[in-house]
Amino acid sequence: MTTDANSSSPAEALQQTLLQYDGQVAICRQLFLDKMHDYGTAWRVLRPSSLTDQIFIKAQRIRTLQEGGERKVDEGIRPEFIGIVNYCMMALLQLELAEDAPMDLPAGEATKRYDEALAQTRGLMARKNHDYGEAWRDMRVSSLTDLILMKLLRIKQLEDLQGAAKVSEGVDAGYMDMANYALFALIHLESA
Repeated sequence: MTTDANSSSPAEALQQTLLQYDGQVAICRQLFLDKMHDYGTAWRVLRPSSLTDQIFIKAQRIRTLQEGGERKVDEGIRPEFIGIVNYCMMALLQLELAEDAPMDLPAGEATKRYDEALAQTRGLMARKNHDYGEAWRDMRVSSLTDLILMKLLRIKQLEDLQGAAKVSEGVDAGYMDMANYALFALIHLESA
């Protein structure tokens, strides 16, 4: 799937990616804010490992749908990728918050922390995208799903090691990578 971004200069390609990326982020962020309006910060009760499992469920459902599995729930692949992005942001927030932080996080603080996590995730994407040269544009959405599932298995292993990892870059980097893969998939799905 070659796009105009592949035939432009690296700086132009990055600008195109950032525009598309920010457009998908805006959709994810708005859903996060709308759900926070309705439910508050109920997600705060979930431990990072529980959020990892929620992401796994969404990624596994995407893979099942991609493989032609029968759909019995009237919700497609796109909402699942949006859910992955938002659960990754929640996990990043949970990793940053002290164990004794209040469960009811004020909406303004939750939004600020969400935006900070997104900014870090976007920065990581821009650095990696520079080094990899827009390679994600030639990837299939199914491959992005598989990468998310692989990252999930790695994160689950790291969680089970309880801090005894030897060479890992950490679960926070894994959450950011998964969010970025999901955002790339959303870009592909929008332009399909």
